[in-house]
Amino acid sequence: MKTSKLKFNPNNPRKCSKDKLEKLMRSIESLPEMMKLRPIVYDPETMHVLGGNQRLAAIRKLGMKEIPDEWAIAATDLTPEQQKEFVLRDNVQLGEWDFEVLSAEFDEFDLEEMGMDMPDIEETVPDTEKDDDNPYTKLVATPIYEITGEKPAISDLYDTDKYKSLISEIEKANIPQAEKDFLSIAAQRHIVFRYDKIAEFYAHSTPETQQLMENSALVIIDFQKAIELGYVKLAKDIAAQYGETYPDEDAR
Repeated sequence: MKTSKLKFNPNNPRKCSKDKLEKLMRSIESLPEMMKLRPIVYDPETMHVLGGNQRLAAIRKLGMKEIPDEWAIAATDLTPEQQKEFVLRDNVQLGEWDFEVLSAEFDEFDLEEMGMDMPDIEETVPDTEKDDDNPYTKLVATPIYEITGEKPAISDLYDTDKYKSLISEIEKANIPQAEKDFLSIAAQRHIVFRYDKIAEFYAHSTPETQQLMENSALVIIDFQKAIELGYVKLAKDIAAQYGETYPDEDAR
């Protein structure tokens, strides 16, 4: 089958990051037999993909103009309603990984390279590095954001009462407009972000929204990325203003 015949589903509710798409490409190259066992499913009338949009994207990016017929099967017996249900059910991720089994039985594989999200396990702090006067450790584990409740409303993510009060005072003040503009910007510091709600909202969000939230450091799942975006530098600058020393990078 020519890959050009298959069309991406415009209503596909699941997206794939560039990094994971590249890992999927390497998986297909490493084990092409996987496509026979888990073929792309498509609507024979519209040629829209019902299951396997990301596999099709990976195949095309690999430069494959044609694929074996068994790599794609037509959903000939599904009604339009059943097709929509199939799209959802095919994308639902059920179950959880048993990391003990993975470690014991699949340790020869690079699981992260295959696209699995592996948790970062906090290292044990050697006794020689412990400070009895400081109950905290500089070693941190990347948090895992999972759905634990209902998706919070946007209005629950922040509190602007103090900010609005300040803005009202600034607007009434008899001062130059340039000073009003500056004070209005500074007043934004008083917007309170409810990070527990934000974390839950993040877990419910689409990959695109999650990426934007990570870029704003509303949540941090990649400490190295946070360093690259400058948030650690900001912390150092703030610490310096108070005459304090920020922990060395080697201590993180």
